[in-house]
Amino acid sequence: MSQQTNDPAVNLPNPAELAKTYAEVAQRASRVITQYMEKKAKDGVEAPADELGVAKAFMDLSARLMANPYKLAQTQMNMMWDYFSLWQGSMMKMMGMPGAAPVAAPKKGDNRFKDEEWEQHFLFDYVKQSYLIAARHIHDTVAEADGLDEATQQKVNFFTRQYVDAMSPSNFALTNPEVFRETVKSHGQNLIKGLNNLLHDVEAGDGQLRIRMTDTSAFEMGKNVATTPGKVVFQNELFQLIQYDPQTPDQYKKPFLIVPPWINKYYILDLREKNSMVNWATSQGHTTFIMSWINPDEKMAQKSFENYLLEGSLEAINQVCAHTGEDSVNLAGYCLGGTLTMTTLAYMAAKKDKRANSATFFTTMLDFSEPGELGVFLDEGAVAGLEKRMAERGFLEGSEMAGTFNMLRANDLIWSFVVNNYLMGKDPFPFDLLYWNSDSTRMPAAMHSFYLRNMYLANKLKDPGGIELGGVKIDISKVKTPCYFISTIEDHIAPWKSTYMGARLPTGKTKFVLGGSGHIAGIVNPPAANKYGFWTNDATDGDLPESPDDFLAGATQNAGSWWTHWHQWVTSLPGGSTKVKARKPEDGALKVLEPAPGSYVKFRLDAQKKN
Repeated sequence: MSQQTNDPAVNLPNPAELAKTYAEVAQRASRVITQYMEKKAKDGVEAPADELGVAKAFMDLSARLMANPYKLAQTQMNMMWDYFSLWQGSMMKMMGMPGAAPVAAPKKGDNRFKDEEWEQHFLFDYVKQSYLIAARHIHDTVAEADGLDEATQQKVNFFTRQYVDAMSPSNFALTNPEVFRETVKSHGQNLIKGLNNLLHDVEAGDGQLRIRMTDTSAFEMGKNVATTPGKVVFQNELFQLIQYDPQTPDQYKKPFLIVPPWINKYYILDLREKNSMVNWATSQGHTTFIMSWINPDEKMAQKSFENYLLEGSLEAINQVCAHTGEDSVNLAGYCLGGTLTMTTLAYMAAKKDKRANSATFFTTMLDFSEPGELGVFLDEGAVAGLEKRMAERGFLEGSEMAGTFNMLRANDLIWSFVVNNYLMGKDPFPFDLLYWNSDSTRMPAAMHSFYLRNMYLANKLKDPGGIELGGVKIDISKVKTPCYFISTIEDHIAPWKSTYMGARLPTGKTKFVLGGSGHIAGIVNPPAANKYGFWTNDATDGDLPESPDDFLAGATQNAGSWWTHWHQWVTSLPGGSTKVKARKPEDGALKVLEPAPGSYVKFRLDAQKKN
């Protein structure tokens, strides 16, 4: 193994490797620029659009701030005093004297400043605190501006945070100690490799930057992700139905059907054996089915939310009952899949259809009055802009949806990869969760427009008869199916207080559980991990407290995973503990079409762009 020495000549990078990297950079840069210019010449030059109304929001903010110059001056004075205190502390630290407590410190869990030199080296500590002081005062100034309406306030808060996060010293080579060390050590080769990585990502994104979060070549569907054995037993235009092979000699009589969201692919619930919910449920004795949605193209532009109900979730129930011979199923829906599941239950209630034995909702919104930060992207102008683009293509491009979700956690899902890939010059690490996250899906134009307008903008789903599907006025209050809602306390996509309001809409016995962590980690939380915990409130049986705050005030925190709690709940329902001989996919009424994970889930948009 080679030894590192202090001789600069010995530590110089290999000239042949460096020349090869330079050549690759030059070739990629030339190709990217040429393709970009050709595309612009073909498409014509258009003025940049401001569909989100960001410019107007910040003009309103400026007017409000200028209307109160005394308050603005006071803020500037407070920031100046913080900088003066920082200067004093830094000078003392530089001279080796014990300094005072830091003027500004990163929040717990802020991984941008985890390198020890951010604290130990006085210069980097000064840069870090200087940034944090500025960030705090900018945030406070924006958040405390008087006279802005709620929507404008949300926009300026959100996009101010995006700007402040982008300006972090951790995102620049000279002010990030880890990058600085690597640059000196490699004689700048990390930055050359990083530029090559940047051009690769622009090239792969057809002229747009698509940051690679993981090494996608390290994974293969059915081999090291989506690995639980099973069979596809039904398919139509919208979905494939997978039944998993039994793992126990007998199984619960009521089959278990999962309705995942079609914003992402189903295998978030089947990443690998140790954190696969479908594998765990099957190992507990459930006859587990899951829907694998199609990744639509322009031919499916007119597929509506009604189609997803009638040809999707309802058809899946039909097929599970036909295949197993059972008269009812235990349903579960995740996020948008949960919204569809509740809509399906309301449709079934109107039709006197009692084939739902129970329903479980993972981070599901039904009342959209408080959509959280996603609301920044969902006003009339933004939706109209989306509809215009969808009308041209027939669908919403998957990368646009993925980009929106990534902005909600920009430091973790954008800037950390900028530092790793482009400044450190490293290739992204193979990580199954990020492989799934990069496996984006499209939204059919008609369906997505209906969903955004009727649920997010108009919030009609919560109103009895607010929307009509398949000739039926949807009324969630008519749903009397036993329901289990699991939400997560740090969810940025479906805020738990909003999901709680939706949980009070059905009128059957309802259990609400609040898990730890966020939209993904809080749901994909196997018992073996023994992480996060969850809160329950058993003060009233099936009658939820009026407000989410009342729920939490009377809640008890439990250790471990909510999965075991859900299993106890679903098997305690009438008939829930009855078992039958294990059901193999090939023994049912439907014909086996192909092995799991099936062909629908294997269609990747990023792979298409490479071909």
